[in-house]
Amino acid sequence: MARRLEAAAGERFVRDEMAELVSRAIGPCVAHDGLRLFGMNPVTGAVSFGFLHTFSPGLVRDQLYESYLGGDPFSPVDVARLPAPVGLIGGDDRAAPEPSPGSAPGSPPRSPGRRRALEILTAHGAGCELRLLLRDGRGLWGLLSLLRSEGGRAFGPDDAERLSRISSPLITLLRRYATAGEPRTARPYLPAGVVIVGADNEVRSLTPEARAWLAEIDPAHGMAPEWMPMVSMREITLAARRHLIDPSAPAPVACSPAAFLGRRVAVHAQPLDADGTGDVAVILQEATGDLLLPVFSAWHGLTARERQIVQHLHSGAAPKQIARSLSVSLHTVNTHVKAVFRKTGVSGRDELLATLGA
Repeated sequence: MARRLEAAAGERFVRDEMAELVSRAIGPCVAHDGLRLFGMNPVTGAVSFGFLHTFSPGLVRDQLYESYLGGDPFSPVDVARLPAPVGLIGGDDRAAPEPSPGSAPGSPPRSPGRRRALEILTAHGAGCELRLLLRDGRGLWGLLSLLRSEGGRAFGPDDAERLSRISSPLITLLRRYATAGEPRTARPYLPAGVVIVGADNEVRSLTPEARAWLAEIDPAHGMAPEWMPMVSMREITLAARRHLIDPSAPAPVACSPAAFLGRRVAVHAQPLDADGTGDVAVILQEATGDLLLPVFSAWHGLTARERQIVQHLHSGAAPKQIARSLSVSLHTVNTHVKAVFRKTGVSGRDELLATLGA
């Protein structure tokens, strides 16, 4: 299974093909009836791109409120705080005891929202769901979710344990997808656009610039799945509401890679009132420069020092100036620069700066 996932890491995916491939790869190990795979901004924790395979977009949309503002016991926020990165809703969790620190993967926390989470699954014909948070020592990269239909065999702790073993190749798959397909040709410049989302989490109004952005990233013209606009606008809106009341929750700043939308797009959201229950402004703009640099560095695995070097290069500093600023030798700077070029796949400074939109 790991070999199949690693071999797929260099492939080019259109729409939901990645989810279909992952489903085929892990099916013999953990049988399932539906799968979703979301890639996150490793800096903020916000979802930046995603794929589904026989997993209803309507189910994802219905789960979003519970994940951010309801009682979903295994939202990305809550799973990130658990000792084990695997969460189980339905099936064997109904009679499971309250977990203790260091409990086995799949042990569920008690939650007032568990009944609601099961009701949502049932409404969409699912009996249970198994979630794996894709994280390692360098960051939070994504979330894998598996479904089994109602009436079928439920997921159990053994499934959770097997699933937890494949984090590494899945993280590699997401990172390579995020760093593949970097823009090679200039796209028409679009100024930032603003979408106003109402208290009901539905779009209320758009600026002309936002309309231009939505036309530009329409799935009919690119690589993203057809369900993406319906889900992503609601997700970033709910993330903004959650972050206002819980600053430790993921910041509502997503950065979609070029392979997903045809160009790198930054999306961030801000509630327009003090309690986060009213309108939310969602801003769409080109992901370049300082907006792109943190996530670009994370996706490419740059070290803290390499990121400093890139920041100085982006600001226009020469290697000698960088050496003086960081109190290191010119040789050390050049060594770091070569490492940056190798990791990011560029041939020189000009190509690196072009990639960052400088």
